Formats: sequence, structure tokens, C-alpha cells
Amino acid sequence: MKVLFAVSECVPFIKTGGLADVAGSLPKELKRLGTDVRVILPKYGMISDSYKKQMKKVTSFYVQLGWRMQYCGIEELKLDDVTFYFVDNEYYFKRDQLYGFYDDGERFGFFNRAVLEAIEKIGFYPDVIHCHDWHTGMIPFLYKVEYQKRNGYGLIRTVFTIHNLQFQGIMPKETLQDILGLDERYFHIDQLEFYGNINFMKGAIVAADKITTVSPTYRNEIQTEYYGEKLNHLLIKRDEDLDGILNGIDDDMYHPLKDSSLVQSYSADDLQGKAINKAEIQRKFALPVNSDIPLLVMITRLTRQKGLDLVQCVFDELLSDHLQMIVLGSGDASFEHFFREMEHFYPTKFKAYIGFDEDLAHRLYAGADLFLMPSQFEPCGLGQLIAMKYGAIPIVRETGGLNDTVHSFNEATNEGNGFSFTHFNAHDMLHTIRRASSFYQNEDVWDLLVKRAMNMDYSWAQSAFKYNRLYSELISRSESHVF
Repeated sequence: MKVLFAVSECVPFIKTGGLADVAGSLPKELKRLGTDVRVILPKYGMISDSYKKQMKKVTSFYVQLGWRMQYCGIEELKLDDVTFYFVDNEYYFKRDQLYGFYDDGERFGFFNRAVLEAIEKIGFYPDVIHCHDWHTGMIPFLYKVEYQKRNGYGLIRTVFTIHNLQFQGIMPKETLQDILGLDERYFHIDQLEFYGNINFMKGAIVAADKITTVSPTYRNEIQTEYYGEKLNHLLIKRDEDLDGILNGIDDDMYHPLKDSSLVQSYSADDLQGKAINKAEIQRKFALPVNSDIPLLVMITRLTRQKGLDLVQCVFDELLSDHLQMIVLGSGDASFEHFFREMEHFYPTKFKAYIGFDEDLAHRLYAGADLFLMPSQFEPCGLGQLIAMKYGAIPIVRETGGLNDTVHSFNEATNEGNGFSFTHFNAHDMLHTIRRASSFYQNEDVWDLLVKRAMNMDYSWAQSAFKYNRLYSELISRSESHVF
């Protein structure tokens, strides 16, 4: 099979979130299964020069974007046996960040057309174009209404993965003709129209042959009013073509035996190194070095979605307990200010690192006893998977991928790999943290939990197998989806 991944970011070239991890890891696993996977993404100015020097120009052409004709270069780089294509246009992509500009509709409208135009220019006609999030949402739609009729394009199938339904690419109505070059017939409630605007993600949900989300629970949640972000009725309509496939983590990047960031490697069979990493983190953050005190860690964007308001609500009660806490992340100014302030009130119990440091994040996973992730919603979540790999026991709210991967410990049966609570409620969270902390004092139980968590397989291998099967079933269909 031949598959073209269309993404807006990808590890190791450029990253703002978990989408980049997926785009960097899943193609490698699919490649191991024999699928010819190639990845196409924008050539951002922020990509490291070390990678830019390895890129080779393949071709260049012009893309019709409404009334504009815009230059598009295609450059190629091979890494880990995967071919990556970079869409070069400095006007759109040589900027100091990836998203958040007034012309994002034009920028990614260009990228969507460039991907479809590039197929014949580079001579790679995929069996499947796999698109990710709103930045590529118009690819399935444009393919169906225009490109499917082109010579060589007719048998292509499209898959669209929703990584986060909250971000949909909602653009003014003028984008329809002025940028996308589509006429008024597509400004309709059954197609692109969305409360007087147009919606890139809706375009993909309407047109893609198959839609996936990044966990089975999130697949069901987004069909409800609470999680559906005003697209739930459309997703219910596409229910038969909607799958939930759990994300994985890169076993080479996140592994306590292989991780060069750690002061001491360790494994589930020999946990002495974990104790050494914990002591080093306590020293680094000027906390008392004491193995008897459970260390609770959060590595997160500081936003309400991640449950930070729950933490804020019961912070004094939480810090009155026998534990230490470290938060690593950045985000809303109010949360950043709150955590900085709390350092002064609890200098021997709480520390915050406002910002992000990848190596430090790895060392915190390795040093943590408990990992807190009380999200309001979480399509999949990678933090809890990484935490378990490093033997940090997760405490999560039962939503999305957290519900699929963390199963609350049952002392009667000794089953479970973490701790969870159902309602988005601060005191339910506090009770669950206290319950987890109480088991930390039981060495036999805790040793069992840590080893069980570390031995669980959340690698990309399982996910890649499911995606490969999805692609095969899609290609074998006699007809593509009609809307």
C-alpha cells in the first residue's frame, strides 16, 4: 500500500503538541509493516538548519488559490527510512510561530491545494491520503469535488483523523471563493457552512471516506452534546465510518533503559535507578531529599482543559498532605502567576518550572512517583502513557484516552494500573490523590503497580496494525464515500 500523510507539524522537525509526535512515530511503524508511507508538511522557517541542509528540491510549480497564483516548491528528506516532503513558500511559512495568524485560512488553504497538486508533480499516487486535524481538513473535500476527476487520482481514498475537535479551522464565508475557489453551492449546512462561516474540519468530516479519532472513548464522546463542539450531529451521521484508534508512544524516545536524559537508567526488573532519579530531581528543585515522601508531578499545558482550575481550587488542602509536587509547563498567564506565587508559600513542598524543557520533562517522568492528569477532556493523552513507561503511577479523570489506558487500582482484586475519578470535580480529584498516596506507603502494593505500569505495551506497533487494516479495508471498497 502507498499512504501519504498530510500534517501541519511533525517530530523531529517542528512541534507544538501531540500531533507532531503521531506524525513522527506512526509512519515509522507502518513502514515496518511494509506500507510505503510518506509525509508531507509545510517547510516552516523555524525548522532547524541542520534539517534544511539535508533537503533536496524535487520540483516547483504554481498553485491556484482563488484569484492568486502562488509559488510552491517541494523539497525531500529521508529519515528513519521514511520520505518527508516539505511544501516551500516563505510568504506563508517563514514566520515565528506555526499558527494564530489572521491569514491562517489562506495559509492552510494553500497547503491543502499544494498537497493535492504535488501528487502528480512528484509522481507519487497514494492509495490513501491520511489527513490530520483542521489544517488539512479541506484536502478530502477538494479531492472529492475537483481532484478525483483528474487522470491518476480516481482510486485514491481519504482518511481524516480528529486529534482535537475543539480546534476546527472556522473561517469567514469569503474564504470559500476568495481562497478555496469554490462556488456558493458548497456554502450549505450539509457541506461547508457552519453558523455563517465555513469550517475546514467539517469539510473533512463531510467528505472523507473514513474518520478516526485518537481513542475509542473519545470516538463516542464527540457524538454527544457536551464534547461534540456543535459537530456531534454530523459525527452521528457518519457513525459507521468513524473509528477510535488509540495513539501510542515511541519506544525508542521514551524508555528508561535507553533515555540519555536520565542520571541513571532503570527497568521494571531493577528499580534502583528510579530512586536515584527521584533524589536528583528533589535536589535540582531544592526539595528535601526523602524517598518516603511521594513526589507528584504534572507536565502539561497550563489551561483549564488540563484541569488546572481543579488543582487551583484544592491546592492548599493538597499541599497540607505528606507529599511534594512539581509542575512543568506554560499556558494561561493566570495559572503561571498562581504557581509562581505558590512556590513562595510552600518552598519545601512545591516547585514550578514555567516553560518547557524536553530533557527535564524526561527526568521528571523518571523521578515522579505519581503523575497527575485531571483533564476536562483528553482525546488521547500521551503524558499518562509516558508516565507509566517510566513507572510514575497516573492519576487521571475518566475521559477520552485517559479512560482507555488507565484503570483504577482495586485493592480487593489487585487489578489496575493507576487511579481515576469520574466527575470533573476538585474534591473528587483530591480524594483520588490521597487514595493513591496512601498506597505509596505500602511497598508491596506500590512495587506491583510500578512494575505493572512499566510492563504495559503502549507502543505504536498495535496502532499501526489497526491503521494498516483500516487502509486495506478502505482500498478494497468498490466505491468511495459520496456526499
